[in-house]
Amino acid sequence: MATTEPIRNKQQVQALTNYYLRRGELRNHCLVVLGVHTALRVSDLLRLKWDDVYDFAHNCVREGLSVAEKKTGKTKIVALNKNARRALTLYARQAAKPGGFLIENTGTGKALSRIQAYRLIREAAEDLMLGARISCHSLRKTFGYHAWKGGVSPTVIMEIFNHSSFEVTKRYLGVTQDDKNAAYMCLDFSA
Repeated sequence: MATTEPIRNKQQVQALTNYYLRRGELRNHCLVVLGVHTALRVSDLLRLKWDDVYDFAHNCVREGLSVAEKKTGKTKIVALNKNARRALTLYARQAAKPGGFLIENTGTGKALSRIQAYRLIREAAEDLMLGARISCHSLRKTFGYHAWKGGVSPTVIMEIFNHSSFEVTKRYLGVTQDDKNAAYMCLDFSA
């Protein structure tokens, strides 16, 4: 079985985050944007309710959320950056309802299933020719890869992912030989 990969190219990440927006499918757009901007597992994204991300008393998207991770049972505090908040604000205009699932299976009142989320990500990946190794988990790995490339300490990324070992985090980051070569080439101690 092939390993799920992060999307390493920023333009491809942008194309993926805009894929469903261009089609006017705001729920799917929100799923993808939150996936790459929160590092939450798809199982945790699909369990989110509108009340987790939207303040109905003040009619606005929250600045962050607290989620109990399904896999680890640990509570995680996630800051929502401007991209996540923008996607949520757009989507809230048509779908926000107290007590409802954020990523709802249309008309059922239930959360979208993991297999349907997978199909949505695969459809976009195939249409954008991102490769066969892109899946829901790629969104989480993409967050880690670009955070690392942007200078975030791997130790902080390990904490965000709630990994028990750095070895797991290293695999998530998808470090390639090109990344290693760039590290060798960037150092220059000459005067």
